[in-house]
Amino acid sequence: MNNTDMNKARAMVYRLLSSLFAKEIDQQLLHELTSEPAKAFLAQLASEPSFKRDVDAMVSVLGSLTSDKALMELAADYCSLFLLGTKHSASPYASLYLQDTSKSAKAGEQPLLFGEQHQRMVQFLKQSQLQVQTSFPEPADHLAVSLAYVEHLCLSASDEEQLSFIESYLNSWLGKFAAKVTQCDSGDFYCALARLTQSWVNSDLAGLTEES
Repeated sequence: MNNTDMNKARAMVYRLLSSLFAKEIDQQLLHELTSEPAKAFLAQLASEPSFKRDVDAMVSVLGSLTSDKALMELAADYCSLFLLGTKHSASPYASLYLQDTSKSAKAGEQPLLFGEQHQRMVQFLKQSQLQVQTSFPEPADHLAVSLAYVEHLCLSASDEEQLSFIESYLNSWLGKFAAKVTQCDSGDFYCALARLTQSWVNSDLAGLTEES
């Protein structure tokens, strides 16, 4: 596999992960995820031993979504994990895991959405002449945005630039987020997705470090 093919394949993994954190799985997304090309892609991903358990778990859940009721139950898992913002959820925003050392943080106040981490991510996007789509009304420090941005970098930036963003921004809070999802998820799908995302990013970082 040449470098361009490798970067396209990496971009596809980041796009997949981003799409699964961006919104709950509906009929259209389920149709895409269970298509023959998607099955082949997931099988390829599962051929890497460190990803196999989590990819298999996700594929198993996708295969069980044969009724509207099953789809609604998975959507409810998504909602309670990522949208409600309670103690028992795992909000997908960098700002909730990267506390600053200001007085408000020390006083135990919730960090602000659309705060410092949102602004940092907006700056990264601006540097690449990108912005969050208006159809995605979330702060820019949402995990789906960071993953989509790495997808863009895979196809447009040097290994050094990719490494810098993944290390300094994405990976600085991904482990805490994945641990929170694993702790809070009552089903199998999203904890497998969170673990896979962390394993994938760790593996990708190792590969980029080697290259550069």
